[in-house]
Amino acid sequence: MKVYDEKHIKNIALLGGAKAGKTTLAETMLYEAGIISRRGTVEDKSTVSDYHEIEHERGNSVYATTLHTEWRNYKINIMDTPGLDDFYGEIVSSLRVADTCVMVLNASHGVEVGTELIWNNIDTHKKPTIIAINQVDNEKADFNQTLDAAKESFGEAVTLMQYPLNQGEGFDSIIDLLKMVMYKFSSEGGKPEKLPIPESEMERANELHNELVEKAAENDEDLMELYFEKGNLTEDELRKGLKIGMLNHDVFPVFCISAKKNMGSGRMMGFIDNVAPSAADLYPEKTTDGKEVKCDPNGDVSLFVFKTLVEPYLGKITFFKVCSGTLEVGMELQNAQTDVVERINQLFIMDGKNRNTVNKLVAGDIGATVKLKNTQTNHTLNTKGETMAFQPMSFPSPRIRMAIVPKNKQHEDKLAEVIKEIHEEDPTVEIEYSKELRQLLLFGQGELHLAVTRWRLQHVYGIEVDFITPKISYRETIQKTATANYRHKKQSGGAGQFAEVTLTIMPYLEAMPKPQGFNIRGVEEIDLEWGGKLVFYNCIVGGVIDARFLPSVLKGVMELMEEAPLTHSYARDICVLVHDGKMHSVDSNDISFKIAGNKAFKEAFFNANPKLMEPIWKIEVLVPDDLTGEVMTDLQTRRAIITGIDSKGLYQSINAMVPLAELDRYSTSLKSITQGRASFKLEPAGYENVPYDIQEKLVKNISELEEA
Repeated sequence: MKVYDEKHIKNIALLGGAKAGKTTLAETMLYEAGIISRRGTVEDKSTVSDYHEIEHERGNSVYATTLHTEWRNYKINIMDTPGLDDFYGEIVSSLRVADTCVMVLNASHGVEVGTELIWNNIDTHKKPTIIAINQVDNEKADFNQTLDAAKESFGEAVTLMQYPLNQGEGFDSIIDLLKMVMYKFSSEGGKPEKLPIPESEMERANELHNELVEKAAENDEDLMELYFEKGNLTEDELRKGLKIGMLNHDVFPVFCISAKKNMGSGRMMGFIDNVAPSAADLYPEKTTDGKEVKCDPNGDVSLFVFKTLVEPYLGKITFFKVCSGTLEVGMELQNAQTDVVERINQLFIMDGKNRNTVNKLVAGDIGATVKLKNTQTNHTLNTKGETMAFQPMSFPSPRIRMAIVPKNKQHEDKLAEVIKEIHEEDPTVEIEYSKELRQLLLFGQGELHLAVTRWRLQHVYGIEVDFITPKISYRETIQKTATANYRHKKQSGGAGQFAEVTLTIMPYLEAMPKPQGFNIRGVEEIDLEWGGKLVFYNCIVGGVIDARFLPSVLKGVMELMEEAPLTHSYARDICVLVHDGKMHSVDSNDISFKIAGNKAFKEAFFNANPKLMEPIWKIEVLVPDDLTGEVMTDLQTRRAIITGIDSKGLYQSINAMVPLAELDRYSTSLKSITQGRASFKLEPAGYENVPYDIQEKLVKNISELEEA
């Protein structure tokens, strides 16, 4: 395979909604370039990109797939990404190494909510962007409406390069505003015939061409002077201005295509070759300590690992971008995170599951290798002796959790290890054993995301599991002061057990003064692992309890703090004052005072108007304007408190505070209400009191379970 230099390698990520046609476009690009001799289809499960069994079963992309084409002396690396936000982690990794983003819009649907979320990431990192309005051959296509929606969502940088002459089922012609020609396609698509623009379109085409020239000229002072001098720009001058605009995030060129009919994709590929920035054109990569690393094939070798995949018959595949230097087979590189030296025994260019063996890759290129034992996603590999690490990717926080239970108990240990392996491939899949809930919790981006994880567990690893609704991590506290006394006495021959403890408890408040009316001899303030505090006061006077027994009393109190009386949840924010008691010179010991402290604390707890607190989460829902009312109504049925509504383009951002207990299967509910046109994100926001009627019901349920 030909080795391309850093200026002739273009890395693009195909992004957009689930039905935008990204996989079909990727297939068409491979076909146009002669990489494949026959175009597969998503319906026939024969595309190069969607090759995993789960993708065939579901009929949509689950993984971001790396492909490549060679087009007119340029190499284009393509990352075909999923369109569903359940698999947003795959989008994050592709965006990280893309030099140019191709936002694919469905001409029938316009800018979908998933597209809005992707755009936020593109805009944050100021990635050069091309907009491809696809499926202009659909009977419901509305190119102009989609273009207007793109301008409203992405801004005035949206710049028209082409428009369809006859959109809809009869689509076969494109007016190109850069070259000022009409491309007319045969019914089979492919290479078009170049024709003059029809007289009926000349006025519109000239007007739009002038707008394009002005847009290109305003990105460079020299071009602006030329434009004022000549009143126009040459094609090469236009390309220069558009490239500068793309680099500055001031120009987002718009193309119209029918990927299914292979109309327009070759023209867009030519633009990617000639205009879209390469890695060498972009700002240098930054390391964690702020150092800049240029895309220089003559520099020291440094790679950034953006994806890890485990294939059944191939093992672990590590995908990387060569950020600097020239990588060759046999090189030994040092991992900046682990300090382990890894040997690169094989190099590949991947086209789906197909491996193309190469001997070297230069800066700016994307490749893969196998059998690296100590290298994971987000790691940096350098020439030995170099320790710099590139800035890591930031993956989205989980939006859903389920308790996971293996059907075969013998798989319990294996399950945790397998999930860790899946997490290495997909960092948005997380697992945690909750000591508090006594459950193994699986976290993900949505129910579909977790369903795919369960499918993989069963079909790839042979582990069948059940998903059950996880318990809620409630907290218990008190609302008033209460005092209790408990005497522990046990005689069974020989030395017995004796301890008596009198204590008072009261609610703890931040910056509260010391309790009045007690002779405080000492205080221990404990920051609890689960949040809140326990403040333990020694108020013993006259030696009624020896100081050596007070740590045992505290242990008894802490046992109940870890499993409080109402629902056996953690307790928090309580002051305990031990101020009286008795001991026996022979029968008193640590265990006796631990028991007495525990029982006295429990009695006082019940008398202090105990209160249950529940976790509250902040939610932001991005929803089309016309569905805002339905989403708000649903949130309010979940005891949500709406805190604000903001407009974001064609969407409304609803912000609310919602109890975690009410968010079970919310992703499914939201998809049902909005036909999949809305998305959301979550973050913890603290604890609030549980309504009295719900507290009573929860306590009753716990009591019934214990009595059963």
